[in-house]
Amino acid sequence: MKILILGLGNELLSDDGVGILAARNLKEQLDDSVEVIESSLSGIALLELFAGHDKAIVIDAVCTGRDPAGFIREFDSASLGPVLAPSPHYSGLPEILALARQLEVEFPREIRIFAVETGDMTTIGGTLSKPVAAALAPLTGRVVALVREWQREKLHA
Repeated sequence: MKILILGLGNELLSDDGVGILAARNLKEQLDDSVEVIESSLSGIALLELFAGHDKAIVIDAVCTGRDPAGFIREFDSASLGPVLAPSPHYSGLPEILALARQLEVEFPREIRIFAVETGDMTTIGGTLSKPVAAALAPLTGRVVALVREWQREKLHA
């Protein structure tokens, strides 16, 4: 089973770098059986990164204002509703999934998303805010636990 962990964001924009930093931490915690990628790409450019994997985990920052900074929300790709993107350059995961189906690209059967609520995504050159930095260890712990669960399922299948 090929597992992808994709840490998204821009580490030059304070809390927006949480996905990148989580991916770096996970590279140290997981072996080579899991592909861990850091990326600042978005939209259709992500299609190639997902291709060829059986399962994927996406880690990214989110700014909803509904939860306190550092809150970790976990959900699957089926929970995502359609996004009305103005162009392919702004497409999100729902559009990428639909495109992969249309192109018959080998795409992960299961995608889990870990979204960390941010406090500051605009300070250029800023470090993670304290609540988001404090969320890194629990976030990576949850991702490692999910990877181990998937690996155990594969052994017992």
